[in-house]
Amino acid sequence: MKKLITAVFTLFIFNSLIAQTNETDEYVEFDDRKNIVHGIYLGVTPQYGRISGENAGFLNIKFAYVANRKVEIGFSGTVFGSIQPNNTNIYRGNEVLLAGGYGGLHLEPILYGNRSVSISFPLMIGGGLATILEKKEDGEFDESPLENDTGDDDSFFIAEPGVNILYNVSRFLQIEAGFRYRISESFRLPYYGKENIKGFSVGIGLKIGIFNMGRKKKIKDKF
Repeated sequence: MKKLITAVFTLFIFNSLIAQTNETDEYVEFDDRKNIVHGIYLGVTPQYGRISGENAGFLNIKFAYVANRKVEIGFSGTVFGSIQPNNTNIYRGNEVLLAGGYGGLHLEPILYGNRSVSISFPLMIGGGLATILEKKEDGEFDESPLENDTGDDDSFFIAEPGVNILYNVSRFLQIEAGFRYRISESFRLPYYGKENIKGFSVGIGLKIGIFNMGRKKKIKDKF
């Protein structure tokens, strides 16, 4: 009786192994890469905001590496411009252009990065430069002709946190939309006074690159 039970049990195990083999068409699947997803991209995002109560335009460009669809690290740069009232008797016309740029380290943690729609929290920390451009007779803005050598620009520290919604169009294209808040150190411009570019901005842009260069890949090999 014991021999019969042992034989039945052995036959059952053998049949189970055969069934598992048939389910994979007599192939055994294994991973030939580590389960880490790499990515790299170039992003361009126009933004709208306000500086000192006046409309302002921003254009952000960033280059970043994406680790496992969970965090980005790279470099970010933004140029900006805002037409401001001319409250001095130095510059011509009723308006001047406050212009400049800033940039630095870009960090962006990502939640639900393996889904079509995800949320992220970008942060830029760096520095910038601001200047005043004078309005010429033809309506264009140009560098102010300050005859003395005081310099008409100044540098500042800036941090810019935000929130983004990300949509994965394909392996190579991603759309981002969100808002940021600029935390700006004050700067001082000759004849114009003390100023900063603190405030919110909103924008929508594109990220073009490869977002899953190291995606998990399965290769079938004959048993």
